Amino acid sequence: MKIEQIYTGCLAQGAYYIESDGEAAVIDPLREVQPYIEKAERRGDKIKYVLETHFHADFVSGHKDLAAKTGAKIVYGPTGMKMGFDAIIAEDGQVFELGKAKIKVIHTPGHTMESVCYLLINEEGKEEALFTGDTLFIGDVGRPDLAQKVVKDLTQEKLAAHLYDSLRNKIMPLPDDLIVYPAHGAGSACGKNMSKETSDTLGNQKKTNYALQDMTKEEFIKEVLTGLTPPPAYFPQNVMMNIQGYDSIDEVLERGIRPLSPAEFEAAANETGAMILDTRDAQVFAKGFIPNSINIGIDGSFAVWVGAMIPDLKQEILIVAEEGREEEVVTRLARVGYDFSIGYIKGGFKAWKESGHEVDSITSITVDELAKIQEGDPSIHILDVRKNSEFLSEHVIGAENAPLDYINDSMLKVKKDETYYVHCAGGYRSMIFNSILRARGYDNLIDVAGGFTAIKESGKFKVSDYVCPTTLL
Repeated sequence: MKIEQIYTGCLAQGAYYIESDGEAAVIDPLREVQPYIEKAERRGDKIKYVLETHFHADFVSGHKDLAAKTGAKIVYGPTGMKMGFDAIIAEDGQVFELGKAKIKVIHTPGHTMESVCYLLINEEGKEEALFTGDTLFIGDVGRPDLAQKVVKDLTQEKLAAHLYDSLRNKIMPLPDDLIVYPAHGAGSACGKNMSKETSDTLGNQKKTNYALQDMTKEEFIKEVLTGLTPPPAYFPQNVMMNIQGYDSIDEVLERGIRPLSPAEFEAAANETGAMILDTRDAQVFAKGFIPNSINIGIDGSFAVWVGAMIPDLKQEILIVAEEGREEEVVTRLARVGYDFSIGYIKGGFKAWKESGHEVDSITSITVDELAKIQEGDPSIHILDVRKNSEFLSEHVIGAENAPLDYINDSMLKVKKDETYYVHCAGGYRSMIFNSILRARGYDNLIDVAGGFTAIKESGKFKVSDYVCPTTLL
């Protein structure tokens, strides 16, 4: 028997490939399913089941495509939701045979009402691993406020109460030597402050995870709800795609991987109202870009920030990318439900510039340059676009917090006729912020390369005393 964790850093998401005696199951697959199919072919396995721990909010699962291409059965936990595809709705305690191993369904409502954990019983009959989805993370538990966006009768308090019961009645009685494999790690918005570790023993989690300590239900509800911020706007839309179905990834790729000349690209932008998404490095973008384009770098938490910044999943998108990475961009957009990429500029920004089209740029300065400017004028506006929890933890004295997460509110703090020096932690988010406001007519924003990390390391700025954040949301 083999267990393989397939971890995707930009989503902080773990999918799992389990094999026994030539039969395989995939738990919580990503949208692009070909890698799972190729893995099974290399090993001579038949994918028998696609096991879903719940209706995911933070990404679009590949369950529908994987089942269609392999004949595997999709399995969900108990739910009354009407789905747009065939699926087995498992009962609590139902056992599925996988080769010589068994997988037991444990219904654990709380994060969502249909949430389940999958208990793997190995070929010798020993309980070996627990795939916990978003019920139990390493160091944390799933936030209980997402399903209320889909089911009106639910409240976050009701869900938190269910989660308390699930953890104590279903999870904690299980053997300490079970290996816990969650659906997410640090960086995911599905929990408040989860560990960077992607697996652990259940016994160690009973000792170290705050949510598994001795407390009353009321204390648990208060603890698990404290510090929650509104989830990204695309979450409920992803849930509905996972329930109702979606276009095949093959159709999405065919639609998006369409090379356009600069003239065709310009025409498409003018005729469709498509958003121009530039996925190059932030500092490369700053030196020159197509006017009104938005920068969200592919080498970062790309899918998460696309989801946070683009409210409409049906928004048509035109892509500017490094040559050779266009398919990667379209795929990673599709992971979070943005299926309407309509083409990319062939030859990248270089082709646009060489064709004589208008270009724009954003001024970016070093921390040393910022220090000299502040020395000459201590009243300059420094805008910190990190999350509020990061700002409260530590910040430049006198800086104003304008979180990128809530850019429509944050931009109200910016006056078009005044100059602002904008930073985040390392330079990724500040360029997203600057590019969006630039496209909205704010021309006096200056980017601070290297962000707060470089600011603090320089020793040239007064910084508030460090306070350990209670949440990273």
